[in-house]
Amino acid sequence: MKLSCLQENLSRGLAIVSRAVTTRATLPITQNVLISTDQSMLKLSATNLEIAITTWIGAMIEEEGSITVPARLLNEFVNSLSGDRIDLELSENGGSLQLTCGRADARVNGADANEFPPVPTVEDGMSVSIDAQLLRIAISRVAFAAATEESRPVLTGVELKLTGNKFSLAAADGFRLAVQHGLLAEPVDEETVVIIPARTLNELARLIGDQTEPVEIMMTPSKGQVMFKAQGVELVSQLLQGAFPNYEQLIPQTYQTRAIFDLPDLLRATRTAGIFARDGSNIIRMQVTPEPGDEFPGKVIISASSDEVGNNQDEVDAEVLEGEESKIAFNSRYLQDALAVLEKGKVVMETTTPSAPGVFKPIDSDDYIHVVMPMFVQW
Repeated sequence: MKLSCLQENLSRGLAIVSRAVTTRATLPITQNVLISTDQSMLKLSATNLEIAITTWIGAMIEEEGSITVPARLLNEFVNSLSGDRIDLELSENGGSLQLTCGRADARVNGADANEFPPVPTVEDGMSVSIDAQLLRIAISRVAFAAATEESRPVLTGVELKLTGNKFSLAAADGFRLAVQHGLLAEPVDEETVVIIPARTLNELARLIGDQTEPVEIMMTPSKGQVMFKAQGVELVSQLLQGAFPNYEQLIPQTYQTRAIFDLPDLLRATRTAGIFARDGSNIIRMQVTPEPGDEFPGKVIISASSDEVGNNQDEVDAEVLEGEESKIAFNSRYLQDALAVLEKGKVVMETTTPSAPGVFKPIDSDDYIHVVMPMFVQW
């Protein structure tokens, strides 16, 4: 293998695939990156056996070849270079990679490419396309609600459902539920439901960035693997097996009190209360009070207290269009997470009783809903 490319492009490519490099590996070679030539381009691949990321960068190829070298070492060395062009050449015995950039020169010991785990690919099965920015926003609104503990592996994933010309992402950890709906670029022939690891979707959101071209999603017929194709990047992941909870049953269909808030004001007040809630079992209390006749027909009192550090109370204007006074308490982090993923504007909160879940959603769309379980407190 003998080729040359721009240092900037190689650095960017290594940064992309390094997200799939494992740091603590039972299989040491998964700490490496696979470097190979592919159709007159330089191909970089990495895998931690759960996900695999592949990207291609432009290069001038003189000789074909491949090698796998330590990812962290190569990444740090390439980032330290200041020249424009970098030359890569495989040694005669194929055991090391020579890199030259300006007056800088290095030899990195590697391993035979055949020792690298096969990078999975999805060549057949169903395929759909989703607008890149729509998918990125959907992931940001849902993936954080997935469980982080492995006690119920299926809850560490996000359910992707494809029906007709629509898709939905849903995540739940037993304390909260986030659901986002959106449109597909083209309808699917049959309904498909799979569970994708939340870590995979978070990596995909990073890869999408500000991409404008649609993201293609392909699944194997056995629904064991999924592949995402973005601009010049492929991400392949194992799918989680098991039954995802029937979350439709968890979404309250009725409410007693419906209040509308200005999102920035409500988020500011909950973050302030969160400072005191840290030492008070992480509890934030919300008391919604209608006030007919005022400029804003209602308010919400947001408070938190701790025996050790003290307490705080704040008021935020609300439009209590339906219902009477209501009280409910939430986990501080869950409440802030639910509000932080919404865009600026107005947010709706629907509650029934202090012991029933609270529902949050944007006022101008039914595409997103967030359900948070309450905390039991003495009022």
